[in-house]
Amino acid sequence: MTADPTPPPESGATPARGTDRAPDVRFSFANERTFLAWNRTSLAMVTAGLAITQLLPPFKVPGGRRMIGLPLIAMGTLVAIVSFFQWQRNERAMRKGEPLPTSVLPALVAAVVALSAVIALVLVVAEGGANK
Repeated sequence: MTADPTPPPESGATPARGTDRAPDVRFSFANERTFLAWNRTSLAMVTAGLAITQLLPPFKVPGGRRMIGLPLIAMGTLVAIVSFFQWQRNERAMRKGEPLPTSVLPALVAAVVALSAVIALVLVVAEGGANK
């Protein structure tokens, strides 16, 4: 009789790489909470973009509101989709005892928010100069 090389989950040891085992439920729940947080971020970006394009007073620059809001709506949509696949990849890695894959979401969200902020700043400064 040979001993099972993978330790039981309650021992605290990680399973051998490549072994398909159910991860500790705490890590699965943490992964799910992260997924849900990304979806809240997605919803906030879509809502902010929609509010900007529909409720913000128009700029003198044609399409100014859309230049700020559309990147946020597009990024919110992308975050909702990509976060699901990131959740799946994390679950798969945990089941196989592999390191969690890196995510491009934080960098993408930061870049799009920064881009929208720069566009808004330029439009507001241009608007101030036009009123004089």
